[in-house]
Amino acid sequence: MNRIIKFRNPPTVVSSGSVVGKEEGKGPLKNEFDEIWDDVTFGEDSWEKAESTLQKKAIEKAIEKSRYVKEEIDLLFAGDLLNQCTGSTFGIRDLSIPFAGMYGACSTMALTLATASVFVASGAVKRAIAATSSHFCSSEKQFRYPLEYGGQRPPTAQRTCTAAGATLLEKSGGKIQIESVIFGRIQDLGITDANNMGAAMAPAAADTIHTFLSQTKTKPEDYDLILTGDLGFVGSELLIQLMQKDYDIDLSSVHDDCGKMMFYRKEQDVHAGGSGCGCSASILNSYVFRQISEYKLKKVLFVATGALLSPTSTMQGESVPSIAHGVLLKGV
Repeated sequence: MNRIIKFRNPPTVVSSGSVVGKEEGKGPLKNEFDEIWDDVTFGEDSWEKAESTLQKKAIEKAIEKSRYVKEEIDLLFAGDLLNQCTGSTFGIRDLSIPFAGMYGACSTMALTLATASVFVASGAVKRAIAATSSHFCSSEKQFRYPLEYGGQRPPTAQRTCTAAGATLLEKSGGKIQIESVIFGRIQDLGITDANNMGAAMAPAAADTIHTFLSQTKTKPEDYDLILTGDLGFVGSELLIQLMQKDYDIDLSSVHDDCGKMMFYRKEQDVHAGGSGCGCSASILNSYVFRQISEYKLKKVLFVATGALLSPTSTMQGESVPSIAHGVLLKGV
């Protein structure tokens, strides 16, 4: 079965928005983001409200940088890590843009972008926005322990990024094309440690990347960058090993991971790197898009990974199923 959707008329990236918090603004990519907020409450009285404001700001930034107003956006695809995607729902409820909520855990940026691309390329809508967000404090509260608890994180744990990204697509007019997309298959190798997301998600990334390369009859060296998010340092190393062992494919020369790119690992004490929907979303919608639009990168395979767990499934001792969706980006 061919899992790749290749567009006859590839949709293009018109504009994008990226907003991050204080710690993300201290990392290697600090000069790439549209906005950096020192106040991680974003002026709100709860972490959940802060995340909603964060995502809304990224969406508004993408619209502001385009030639359109919000009334000209046909459909908005968005999601987050909170229960029932309330971070997105409460954030965009005042925008009055038709909304399709989606959940893909940390793979949500690739999921919303791939889905929005299908809608735009098919002519179902003229313009669509793909967005997502995460917040360190709201995620810790939901999936692990409230910050006040002061729990210690093991070396395999990653820091959920306080960040959001949004992409505005239409059929033509942008410098970046979405050439094709691939939707992932759920993979589950029995990992039960919620503090080792890299190990849980690496098999899904390997399956999606191998399938994409196989079905397009391409090799890693045909790409300037194969970018995952967010496997972190542990998951990235496992991905390289899995690709070599299972498929005899060496990714090492072209692979990078958003979880490795966001922070200075030792100086910022982030253990295995960054994670969360907003990690890859903010990096894609700033650094990566700029590199492509300035012709420093020509062809990028963006593969975002997600751990499809919940607090309930973790407490019941379930393993962590994972998924990875892919989007092929090309400069024009």
